[in-house]
Amino acid sequence: MSIVQWYESFVSILRTKLPLDTAVEVTIDFLTETLAVPLEAFSDFLLIVSDSLDFALLSIPPLLFVLLVAILMCYVRTWKYGVFAFLALLLMFNLGLWEATIMTLSLVLTAALLSIMVGIPLGVVTAHSKLAFTIIRPILDLMQTIPPFVYLIPAMMFFGLGKVPAVAATFIFATPPAIRLTRLGFEEIPDEIIEAARAFGANTWQMLWKVEFPLATSSIMMGINQTIMMSLSMMVIAAMIGAKGLGQEVLRSLSWIDVGMGFEAGIGIVILAIIIDRLVTG
Repeated sequence: MSIVQWYESFVSILRTKLPLDTAVEVTIDFLTETLAVPLEAFSDFLLIVSDSLDFALLSIPPLLFVLLVAILMCYVRTWKYGVFAFLALLLMFNLGLWEATIMTLSLVLTAALLSIMVGIPLGVVTAHSKLAFTIIRPILDLMQTIPPFVYLIPAMMFFGLGKVPAVAATFIFATPPAIRLTRLGFEEIPDEIIEAARAFGANTWQMLWKVEFPLATSSIMMGINQTIMMSLSMMVIAAMIGAKGLGQEVLRSLSWIDVGMGFEAGIGIVILAIIIDRLVTG
């Protein structure tokens, strides 16, 4: 066989498309059928948590809620931040976006809480086990490099439309910072302190709760802050699969080419981001 014939054969082989899309679809269909019961239970759990938060936050009179947030901001930060939070939330009430703002806050808190509950323990495990980090690291890289829109497809196939797939997609998008920064906080603890604690007879749990967690707190809190911010940034994208709130208003403004509506909803997302960021970092 001549070089030209070999080259043409090689090119023809390369042009034969691998059935990767079919394999992914078959895998997701298999998982959907096999894990139907646990997925339904998980969906019900997320729905209960999200609906409960919605009900609890919407049950508080708007002006009282605004006042409580402003007082909390004054306590955590300064009176200037309290005034900003008071006026900013009053603006959202005045614009008629109060319910959408609260629904967005509820979804963000649900997704962020789930991400933190999973992310911090995994961060601790990866900090203490090189094998665990070797296994989890490529998964984290994949979660952080895949475009956020791609998360919507499996979330929608597993959970349908509505709050639950939005929370699931946001969870995938927002969990890596909690894992990575928790691990980073544990890695930055000086070896001298670890050796001193062991010399004084600290066991594994005492080492974890009385030495490592206190010293890694700043990094862990940064991971929590980043997780919440990424959850909030995902709300507009999650609106494409039925998540209500400010993201839905932004998406509607894009459909109608309504600049004013999009600006108002965007301002609401910015206000939530600033308030949550200042409270968490405070």
